[in-house]
Amino acid sequence: MCGIVGYIGHRNAYPVLIKGLHRLEYRGYDSAGVALINPAGQLNIYKAKGKVAELEAFAADKDTTGYVGIAHTRWATHGEPNQVNAHPHYSESEELAIIHNGIIENYSVLKQGLSQHGYTFRSDTDTEVLVQLIEYTKRSAQVDLRQAVQLALNQVVGAYAIAVLDKSNPDIIVAARKGSPLVVGIGEGEYFLASDATPIVEYTDRVVYIGDEEVVLLERDHELDITTIGNVHKTPEIKRLELTLSQLEKCGYPHFMLKEIYEQPRTLTDSMRGRVNVELSHIALSGFIDNRERFLSASRIIICACGTSWHAGLIAMYAIEEFARIPVEVEYSSEFRYRKPVIHKDDVVIAISQSGETADTLAAIQLAKQQGAFIFSICNVVGASIPRVSDSGCYTHVGPEIGVASTKAFTAQVTALTMLALCIGHAKGTMTDEAYLRIIAELNRIPEKIGRVLEQDHAISEFAKTFTYAQNFIYLGRGYNYPVALEGALKLKEISYIHAEGYPAAEMKHGPIALISQEMPVVVIAPRCGTYDKVVSNIQEVKARKGRVIAVVSESDTRVSSMADYTITVPETEECLTPLLTVIPLQLLAYHIAVVKGCDVDQPRNLAKSVTVE
Repeated sequence: MCGIVGYIGHRNAYPVLIKGLHRLEYRGYDSAGVALINPAGQLNIYKAKGKVAELEAFAADKDTTGYVGIAHTRWATHGEPNQVNAHPHYSESEELAIIHNGIIENYSVLKQGLSQHGYTFRSDTDTEVLVQLIEYTKRSAQVDLRQAVQLALNQVVGAYAIAVLDKSNPDIIVAARKGSPLVVGIGEGEYFLASDATPIVEYTDRVVYIGDEEVVLLERDHELDITTIGNVHKTPEIKRLELTLSQLEKCGYPHFMLKEIYEQPRTLTDSMRGRVNVELSHIALSGFIDNRERFLSASRIIICACGTSWHAGLIAMYAIEEFARIPVEVEYSSEFRYRKPVIHKDDVVIAISQSGETADTLAAIQLAKQQGAFIFSICNVVGASIPRVSDSGCYTHVGPEIGVASTKAFTAQVTALTMLALCIGHAKGTMTDEAYLRIIAELNRIPEKIGRVLEQDHAISEFAKTFTYAQNFIYLGRGYNYPVALEGALKLKEISYIHAEGYPAAEMKHGPIALISQEMPVVVIAPRCGTYDKVVSNIQEVKARKGRVIAVVSESDTRVSSMADYTITVPETEECLTPLLTVIPLQLLAYHIAVVKGCDVDQPRNLAKSVTVE
């Protein structure tokens, strides 16, 4: 959720930290701060409410020298967004400084105990309690900083990724994680620390992903030293980053979100590369091939996800049940993990998460794994927590998604899940060879067809101006496009702050039709397939009540086009693949409405990209 950056080495730390904060600003942005130990041994903390630019302005005339430092962008959990609650936090003596991503669930009990030992608190955060606990442990047990962190974390209940500086030892950073991501970049005599790899790629492609309950000692000109909180030494596993710096730049686009919408023809091609063979006669997913019998013998598939990934899971439910004839349940991870679910050893649980760090989804699959289920994950970030916990999985390979509102990750997840459904169905013999080959060939055409949809961007931007007045939207779809209606409504809510709801089109008459008026725009997804005639009837019901209709239709359509106020066309395709096309206009519509309203498209209020806390 929050963004963490750290540096220790031989270059000035402040520019590295600030650049890293800008790259991580999508993770948390209600306040920002930096802590540096200067050459004279002073520990300086500077922080400001707002975005990183406010921190830079505040620190412009301050001493920002030093070769070691930590920095943070905050997404508030405990305590309102302000300068006092911003990270880093000093300890009581101001000898230590800490940054933290996560939630300390027992902070109140710890705080009471520390208060009895004379500790006072400046902020409302759980993080300040942790740094006070580390200092108290360091003094009372007479141990060094790493040992103090290990001992303190043994008393902590909750999730954390932390980095700590010690004024008395300016040549080290101690960091640790549990449930929140943390990665170390290895340079020449220097180390970089971050909550994901985006701030690191500019300096090195050699990284170590820190595991749960591991404590890492970063010491200038020394080997990386990793132990557990129980003081068991671990051997670092160095990996190579696949990121490139150009993937982290806007490349001329006004926003990351628009860039990522336009990247989808390429990213879906990348997702299929090496999986759909050149003759278009076969799909090879190693995660399925290596575990073929687990899928074929599954009595049930459970999909766990949150937000946009949950919508991708709903589409997968339609595809898996159609092709493989295996019953599928799609669960919100946050509900699944707390409702005492019934899980059998022959269940397959599919976890979907762009970041691979979604706290509720991670906890859900850990619960399912304990009960014997087979865990398969769909993730984008190589080395993230969810794929590491899973038995097998599939990476989507779309590159970093910086915009908070997910676009290319959604279509890549749907693509990966569709390929999995085809693999299972073909292997089980529940779909014909003809259908299997026909859908594979059409899947290969989808990137080019998305390009044709994107050609309507200007037209969408023009009529989007008409709807900035709206306070409410309804999105309607049926079958495979019902989840697309949910996703379109979510995109509009996320970035334009307009209330929007997605419904199965047939359910409109069971309540939502009462809302229809001239002031209520209705977006209808109506490609020419499946339940097309039924959706036409739903549109007639809206028009009879003077509703304004924006319709997403097939290129050959004339029937809906004659009724709708505005139409956006998509090429015809297999019904199971229509979501990959129909979602593109909805992404563009939400984007352009938000831009005209003057909203911060890439960093919408109250949201963060990776939800690593409950």
